[in-house]
Amino acid sequence: MLNKNIPIPLYYQLKEKLTQMIQNGEMPVGSLVPSERELSERYGISRMTVRQALGELVKEGLLVREQGKGTFVAEPKINQGLLKLTSFSEDMRSRGMEPDSRVKAIYVQEAPPMVASALGLSSEKRVVIFERVRLADNKPMALEISHLPLAKFPELDKEDLHSASLYKLLEDKYNVSIHHARQTIEVGLSSSVESKYLGIRSKSPVLLIERITFDAKDQPFEFVKSVYRGDRYKLQVELYR
Repeated sequence: MLNKNIPIPLYYQLKEKLTQMIQNGEMPVGSLVPSERELSERYGISRMTVRQALGELVKEGLLVREQGKGTFVAEPKINQGLLKLTSFSEDMRSRGMEPDSRVKAIYVQEAPPMVASALGLSSEKRVVIFERVRLADNKPMALEISHLPLAKFPELDKEDLHSASLYKLLEDKYNVSIHHARQTIEVGLSSSVESKYLGIRSKSPVLLIERITFDAKDQPFEFVKSVYRGDRYKLQVELYR
């Protein structure tokens, strides 16, 4: 039971109790959470209090609501560090997950002004564009659109990147020494197309990431725009004073 004789709000006590049950496996991933009525009767609190606790857990990504089905324990978010430059494939494998890609399109076109500026293109402005849905353990995680200079990577549009790492290909075949990147991150809402590719509802919270990647000579060779599922990712950075 919850303790009604302490100043900690009842909704917060219930939220902490459910969090502990999720973390210790009493409520495994994908399991159906008891209804508001059941929790209200079990803990002797109002349904409004239960609703507030569940709402907080949904906001934190521990629970997910499915229309007409109920509330379920969500899959844990992937903790994305911000200090190390790795490919998606490398990152997923380091977490014991199997990476994969669904290539939606590969084509060559003249770089839009923003892309040409990011890559420092002045004369030959054609770029190879890869549009891919990135998966981990066969579940969609991100939509990624990569732009690379065709002059620097001839025939790149002929490569098979369905299950290969682009960075490994660039290192092994094109002798690129990948050094560092400059990245921006924003919070946004998914479009209908992005939602379809990622298997989420339209206007779901997502992370919008733009990255310019540089080689060891400080030359930009990649501009990529990514849309990451907000319900599967959280960002972590260590701060020092």
